Amino acid sequence: MPSIDVDRHPHRQEGRNAVVRFIHTSDWQLGMTRHYLDSDAQPRFTGDRVETVRRIMSLAVERGCAFVVVAGDVFEHPNLGAKDIGRALEAMGSQDVPLFLLPGNHDPLGTGSIWNSPTLRDRLPGNVTVLDRAGTWPVSPGLEILAAPWTSKRPDTDPVTGVLDGAEADGTVRVLVGHGMLEELEPDAASPVTVHRAPLDAALADGRIHYAALGDRHIRWPLSEDSSIRYSGAHESTSFREPGQGHVLDVEIPDDGGKPLVTAVPVGQWQHVVLRHRVDGSQDIQALAERLDQLRPKERTVVKTALAGSLTVTERAALDDVLETRAPLFAALLEWDRHTDLVVQPDSQELGDLDVSGYVREAVDQLLALSGSTPSGPPDSSGTAEGASPVADADLPDETALREAAHDVEDDLPRLHEPSTEEAAQDALRLLVRFTGGAR
Repeated sequence: MPSIDVDRHPHRQEGRNAVVRFIHTSDWQLGMTRHYLDSDAQPRFTGDRVETVRRIMSLAVERGCAFVVVAGDVFEHPNLGAKDIGRALEAMGSQDVPLFLLPGNHDPLGTGSIWNSPTLRDRLPGNVTVLDRAGTWPVSPGLEILAAPWTSKRPDTDPVTGVLDGAEADGTVRVLVGHGMLEELEPDAASPVTVHRAPLDAALADGRIHYAALGDRHIRWPLSEDSSIRYSGAHESTSFREPGQGHVLDVEIPDDGGKPLVTAVPVGQWQHVVLRHRVDGSQDIQALAERLDQLRPKERTVVKTALAGSLTVTERAALDDVLETRAPLFAALLEWDRHTDLVVQPDSQELGDLDVSGYVREAVDQLLALSGSTPSGPPDSSGTAEGASPVADADLPDETALREAAHDVEDDLPRLHEPSTEEAAQDALRLLVRFTGGAR
């Protein structure tokens, strides 16, 4: 067990003599992968989650914290390789600050547990303690951690409040460390692993515990300043349900019996952003481009767009260009299909003026008919794919490729009554506009 210095408090508020100050964090899920990250972004995402652990350890030193506690889900799963485990342990041991790790639902105790890994056991830094049994863990005279580790992947009861049974209000300062979803946050009211709030409130009221450090919820909660039951949230953003960057909680438990003083400190580098935007013309498209350009840092930002509006084919092609030219700059730039409602209304004039002829012109006319518009541009002078063009051959797209694309659309003609036909026609027209560079 690492020794604890409870007197390191350079940030103590005047008039509040803290008994102990520590960092509450959770849900590191080291080794996590995301299906939408490519081979460039995924290693950065994985590595940054470890580097943020290193940052947390440094923060604990800077803020004079006596220890750091991780309230569950330290690792993503039990099958991490030696390299991932080794790098994580190096970050944990980067500062001489006691670090307490609680097994959670992603990394429970039991058969096949990552906590039994030879790599982890052999290389565990001296400042790290795994809270691998339920109950009290002495930290220093008058200070205990009351731990509630997950002993299996699927417990059949409240995974937290059972450890309160043996605690007494004997003047000892206790920090409960647990992992699970409080009943007011749990969407499944019948879940057997719901954490019941009443026992926690009672234990806080009678002095058996002084703070409940919880994990499982990836966003810090609550945002009010007077709660002694808290979720720190994940140290790095992991999904679009977790807006903003990750935080840790700097907790001071005072000796006057008052509520802990809790300060949220941002540490994360990554963010998941849902970008909702109305696009009804070129000005809206430009505004969207500016919003994307303002996001920083792009290489650590995952964007999901939810766009709605009505565009011409040319405008939709311009929108595609905005998204495609910026996509490589972001960790990922995704379209949220279920919340995208874009209607393409072909402008017969713009398509009638396209510099195409022969088979391609016939395809344009057919696509216009399919998409609900009618061509009004000048008819093709030659009527054949080999007809003369008013522009130089070097400026023309590969008409063989365009003809094949048109034939692909014609293959869909027997399915005119399918819901996707109009959209497919609009998509094909949009591609034609982009291939040809637009109208004359």
